[in-house]
Amino acid sequence: MSARVAPGRGPAVRAFAALAGRRVGTAPPAVFLTLGRHQRVFWPWLAFAGSLLSGGRLSRADTELVVLRVATLCGSDYELSQHRRIARAAGLTRDDVDRVADGPDAAGWTPTQRLLLRVVDALHADEDLDDATWAELVAAFDEPRALEVVLLAGHYRMLATALRTFRVEPDERR
Repeated sequence: MSARVAPGRGPAVRAFAALAGRRVGTAPPAVFLTLGRHQRVFWPWLAFAGSLLSGGRLSRADTELVVLRVATLCGSDYELSQHRRIARAAGLTRDDVDRVADGPDAAGWTPTQRLLLRVVDALHADEDLDDATWAELVAAFDEPRALEVVLLAGHYRMLATALRTFRVEPDERR
């Protein structure tokens, strides 16, 4: 299946994508080149995505656990390909990464990890959390980090939809 959106042509987008690819060991990430076709949306999106991915209050491992579960539930090959590597660098073990597909009831999760997975599953299924789950999330993380979990899950669901619609294929490893 071929991509529906050609890579961005802007030199700033191409330079950024090349640098990002070198950092993660892939070709320039197609997510950046594709979304870079609309630079007025791309740069603000990049700031928002960056604030959730590496600039937030959640630990990198917790962030990657959320991203991997969303990508799994959405069937996003692109995000799974990218974030399996990133998750390992963030501190998740190979077993953790493999176990994400088994969900929150799989053996081996900490209580906090199990909660994050349950929250992602509920948001994916219902686009909402019941009061008890919200209270549990806030108690475990605090309100700003609970907000971040919900925004992170929603953002990666949106991104999975866009990448699938645009037919973006996983990046080649270098």
